[in-house]
Amino acid sequence: MSKLFSPLKIRETTFKNRIFVSPMCQYSATDGIANDWHLVNYGSRAVGGASLVIVEATGVCPEGRITPFCLGLWSDEQRDALKPIVDFIKRQGSIAGIQIAHAGRKASCDTPWNGSHYLTPAHGGWQTVAPSAIAVTPQHATPHALTLAEIDVIFEQFMASTRRALEAGFEVLELHCAHGYLLNSFLSPLSNQRDDEYGGSLENRCRLALRLARAMRDFWPQDKPMFARISATDWVEGGWDIEQSVQLAKWMKEIGVDLIDCSSGGLILDAKIPVGPGYQTPFATAIRQQAGIATGAVGMITTPSQAEHILATGQADAVLLARELLRDPYWPLRAARELRTDVEWPLQYVRARL
Repeated sequence: MSKLFSPLKIRETTFKNRIFVSPMCQYSATDGIANDWHLVNYGSRAVGGASLVIVEATGVCPEGRITPFCLGLWSDEQRDALKPIVDFIKRQGSIAGIQIAHAGRKASCDTPWNGSHYLTPAHGGWQTVAPSAIAVTPQHATPHALTLAEIDVIFEQFMASTRRALEAGFEVLELHCAHGYLLNSFLSPLSNQRDDEYGGSLENRCRLALRLARAMRDFWPQDKPMFARISATDWVEGGWDIEQSVQLAKWMKEIGVDLIDCSSGGLILDAKIPVGPGYQTPFATAIRQQAGIATGAVGMITTPSQAEHILATGQADAVLLARELLRDPYWPLRAARELRTDVEWPLQYVRARL
């Protein structure tokens, strides 16, 4: 049995292998409501053999979406539209997860295939918010600096979405603290210049993320796993870095977060990032070793041998595949064949197994 296809137990949930579908925005919802595209997209990855399918960044409020076409979870209608997707994923023997998010100052943008440009309110956009009134780029609007009362409102929106995620049947909850979105922008000193209890020191900049993680962990059933995705570094001098990430991970572990999903970047759009195969895996390794918490490695993991090596050498506990699973939803089945591991196939596909 390869390490990639060995089971992983977190709390009372057993993942049949260590291949997780990384949350990837589809920009295909109407009013935040999932549709047939989402059913086919997520369902096919479950059919393809991934043990965990994490639904894309899902906004806790309309202003928390990256684009007007992103999923939301601020209404019961949105919750109910996700239920058949969750049910289908489970029927394929996979675990259904969801990433709860607020896009912050990177919200109100058009779809990537339309250039990801900032949308003004006159063109379907809205006023963005952030810890401080610092724009992502000169082409983006200056965000509104959140007041303490407004932070409390967003906190309650996260909690309401967490409740709906549980009601929809999700088994894994992931808190999105990465890629320059709201919680990441609180963490980094480059985007957070507040002088109150949410700014300044590392502890203060982590306050909102930890406050949310603690409340969400307390609400989420104790037998179900909770993850947090972080950007381990801004890739900019003077910004958020791996040392701060390790400390955040230690605090997250104390709260009861089970796994750190280790990504990077996204806060500063022109940061010089040395992209290459497995370029973010060392962050997962450092956090795993120094914080003593399970980690997931993500970023240009494309081949079965590469994924196997990451896990067999103890660099991470799971791999999260993104673009490679867009190219090939059935990558896990192919990986099992390449690694000479016997896994179950969907009965409808067994005739193609040999």
